[in-house]
Amino acid sequence: MDDESDQDSIIEEDYYAFLNVSRNATPDEIHQAFRRQSRLYHPDKHIDPALKKKAEVLFSRTNKAYEVLKDPHQRAIYDSLGVKGLETKGWEIVQRTQTPQEIREEYERIAREREQKRLEQRTNLTGNITVHVNATDLFNKYDDDYQSPLFGGIETTGMTFEQSIEAPLTLRDKLILYGLLDIQNGVGVGTINVAARRALSAKNYLELDVGGGNGPNVALKGYHALTDRVFTTGALSLQFSPEKAQLGMASTLGMQLDKHTVGYLTHKTGFNGSMSMRVVTNSERSFTSFSIQFGFINSYASLSYTYKMPEKKMKLRGAVRVGTSGYFVEYGAEKRVSKHSFLSAAVRVGVPSGVSLRLKLMRASQTYLLPISLCEDVLPAPVFYATVAPLITWTFVKKLIIDPVVKEQKEREREKQKELNKARMLEKQREARAAVDLMMATFSRIRAEEEAKGGLVITKALYGRFVYPDRRNRDEEIDSESKDDVIDVTVPLQCLVVNSRLVLHEAAKSELPGFYDPCFGEDKQMLLQYLFHRQTHECLVKDLEPLRIPVQSHRVNTT
Repeated sequence: MDDESDQDSIIEEDYYAFLNVSRNATPDEIHQAFRRQSRLYHPDKHIDPALKKKAEVLFSRTNKAYEVLKDPHQRAIYDSLGVKGLETKGWEIVQRTQTPQEIREEYERIAREREQKRLEQRTNLTGNITVHVNATDLFNKYDDDYQSPLFGGIETTGMTFEQSIEAPLTLRDKLILYGLLDIQNGVGVGTINVAARRALSAKNYLELDVGGGNGPNVALKGYHALTDRVFTTGALSLQFSPEKAQLGMASTLGMQLDKHTVGYLTHKTGFNGSMSMRVVTNSERSFTSFSIQFGFINSYASLSYTYKMPEKKMKLRGAVRVGTSGYFVEYGAEKRVSKHSFLSAAVRVGVPSGVSLRLKLMRASQTYLLPISLCEDVLPAPVFYATVAPLITWTFVKKLIIDPVVKEQKEREREKQKELNKARMLEKQREARAAVDLMMATFSRIRAEEEAKGGLVITKALYGRFVYPDRRNRDEEIDSESKDDVIDVTVPLQCLVVNSRLVLHEAAKSELPGFYDPCFGEDKQMLLQYLFHRQTHECLVKDLEPLRIPVQSHRVNTT
């Protein structure tokens, strides 16, 4: 698996960027781009033996890109899978008469076979660990004379361990083993279950669940999609105890109300029988859930709202619930602290639950919960400390622990990427320098033609990592941590000018002819200064940002 991960980390060639065409370019546009670059790199165009040798390398790459993109079959494979798709074993069975769509379907079949083999060798382990803490003595309003030492009023009242092992047997069959051990105030109980699930089709599955703990139990569960927007789930369970056997049934009808909204109607029978309705709206920026339940034991209405801030890798959440057994208000936040870790804190204030703080750490497939009961009554002090203490703690932990660890992880990942792509980066660097040498004659010709007619003349182009200075001072230089972080790309950009126009498509600019990545793993940009109608223009472009010049807004006021 590590070898596969390393292979996925190796950067592949971008044939579209190398030919400077869009990903939806027509065959004629691809052909025109090929002809334009062939005039630069064809070995017969160069007499000097050293330049001819460099041209052979660049022309070979140009021809390779063209051969893939001009062929609808190879292009379909490349669009779906990249270069590795062209090298995938099993493609020899693909007939040349197949359409691009059939090519993609054939790949999906081969990919499913590979996934089948991976599934048979893989198990998924998930778990939850919950530690219940009682800290109500810290805010006991009845015993004013009692002075407890620091943290002396905190005690652990219970622990819960949940573990699940999921073993895919085939693409349609799955075996699940899960169990629970719960200890509260010195009294423990445990359960263990085995479930076998089979997907009958893309719209149906059945699951048989057998377990034991407080007596043996068996359950039959199922899912069925009635239409593209309506589905139903059902469960029939039988729980045995020394006194009796209890039958339970539950069913849910779900409907996709719109692109982001799903409605659920659930009915449960038995001692905890109830009827509930839930509407969930999940969009890019928010998550809203509204529920109403009518039951024999408990009836309630609840509303929760989560505001998502993906740019800060953070979520803010609020919830309110009112029912026959009491009410509560809850607010909190969740923060992504690393690639696979999330940390959240929530404060709950209600009756009869009092005030509590719930801390949660999600690390990969493991979840660690720490519910802390602070006060049995609703008092200002525990509410204040439950809100402020996590914020202060988070600030210190983030500054002293998380930020250094994340920075170190990013640096290790960047170094790993550099090492894996070291050979390719060196090859690209040599290739770019060779391309610039081959472009010099074309550069001089195009520049002279553009200068003569007052067209588009690239006067300066820098690519890499640098600080953009205050352009009111025209003499101020680009600030770079190292000269190696920035390269001059004036020559290759001028060679891409056609009829006083320059168009760059949405792709990494390091893949363009004459370019290479001067600071691998870092954010890059391009500073471009040019003349158009003999007027000075300037712009700053992000690495993946498309560019079309000249543009009137780029004009620099020199007065």
